Amino acid sequence: MDDLRQLYEEVILDHNRKPRNYPLRPACTSHSAHGFNALCGDEFRVHACVEDGVIKDIGFEGGGCAISTASASLMTEAVKGKTVAEAEALFRDVHEVLTEEASRVAGRTLLGKLAALVSVREHPLRVKCATLAWHTLHAALSGKRTASTE
Repeated sequence: MDDLRQLYEEVILDHNRKPRNYPLRPACTSHSAHGFNALCGDEFRVHACVEDGVIKDIGFEGGGCAISTASASLMTEAVKGKTVAEAEALFRDVHEVLTEEASRVAGRTLLGKLAALVSVREHPLRVKCATLAWHTLHAALSGKRTASTE
């Protein structure tokens, strides 16, 4: 088993079994959005507490497949303590790495545990599962109430 595949299995399965920042903390609702993937039924609500342009706390609720739950968990860990601008940049990076043609993102990588999401590219039907929580966070930070993976 290659290293990336092993990382994928370990990280995705761990974050699916024990999602971080789940369930939502009641006080964490200053930026909130609902995301739904009509193709598979995955559904999440993301809530972020933003103070002085920094995501001080974040949580999610809802459910979906292992990939979408793990991605939501990984996302909350990755953006907590980041500025809104840094979180938006990370959203763009994750989205581009997972959705763009390989030649357009050659040399671009996701760092740390987020690298586990890259292997989802091998399964195009699952990309929307991996990006749902990220789109929902983007909507919440943009003041929108709903998100779509379209």
